[in-house]
Amino acid sequence: MHRQHDFDFVGLMEPMQDGSKLELYRRQIGFSQAFSNISNKVWAFVDELYDVTILYDMEQQLTLQMTHTETRIVQNVTLVYAKCDAIERIELWDSLYAMAADMDVPWLVGGDFNVIWDDEEKFGGRPVTLNEVDDFRHCMNTCNLFNLGFNGSIYTWWNGRAEED
Repeated sequence: MHRQHDFDFVGLMEPMQDGSKLELYRRQIGFSQAFSNISNKVWAFVDELYDVTILYDMEQQLTLQMTHTETRIVQNVTLVYAKCDAIERIELWDSLYAMAADMDVPWLVGGDFNVIWDDEEKFGGRPVTLNEVDDFRHCMNTCNLFNLGFNGSIYTWWNGRAEED
């Protein structure tokens, strides 16, 4: 994949693989560096053109400082795999608030936040509470983060069950 598309960086959320396989996948996709967060829910693969420092290794996120070895340009990347429970996500929001307060380099935050921005992002399933949406929006706004958009289908996951009444 890396050789075919020349990515500098790939993040993978919820790999559903034992952490011992991280190195195997790193070799298979052609990256020189691989990192996993403490819960093994976030994997990062990075090109050899970057010196990488792990800034935060937490249950719901992994934050890397990536310095380009030739240009010396520094950027931070936070990969998120958030808890499904709104109360458990508070720890994630708090960590993002703390990072944003000290952020002085370009910062990319992405992943699976397990919450939606608005109703148009959800089809079927359990209802989402306004508090969950408000918590997410407040975090994104307070941290001065914005949606970069996407390519492809807005609906990326389905549990395979028929619609429940």
